[in-house]
Amino acid sequence: MQLLDVLARDRVLGDFRAPSKKRVLERAARLLAGEGGAELERAAFEALVAREHLGSTGLGQGVAIPHGRVAVDVAPTAAFLRLKQPVEFDAPDGEPVDLILALMVPEHFTDQHLSLLAQVAELFSVPEVVAELRGAADGPALYRVLAERTGQMSTA
Repeated sequence: MQLLDVLARDRVLGDFRAPSKKRVLERAARLLAGEGGAELERAAFEALVAREHLGSTGLGQGVAIPHGRVAVDVAPTAAFLRLKQPVEFDAPDGEPVDLILALMVPEHFTDQHLSLLAQVAELFSVPEVVAELRGAADGPALYRVLAERTGQMSTA
């Protein structure tokens, strides 16, 4: 399973304004839940917060990958947010975060979850990708960068 298998265009948001990490996680949960309703949104938010309590999912360089497992039978889902202003995320380098890729997977989705996280970490370890995401004009342009770069990554 590849990142683009779980990241839909309508779950990519550019220049979102959030005053805090909590608000970022709330918006990410809403994007992840999609049409799944309030119960799924709540489960996604609680899973993201629970994971953050274990340790920040901030990678450094302004990037975070909040992720969580839910006790609901849902398809694995990703959402991407670029923030208008970075927020504190307790990243190891102490830098605030402006690029967030959130993942929600069912509890039994262990190996695939780790594989998706590895793909995301690899993608964001490329400085040119991070720069392209920061320079993209809007949500559709962000999605194109993610699609192109993920495709290059999987064929390399």
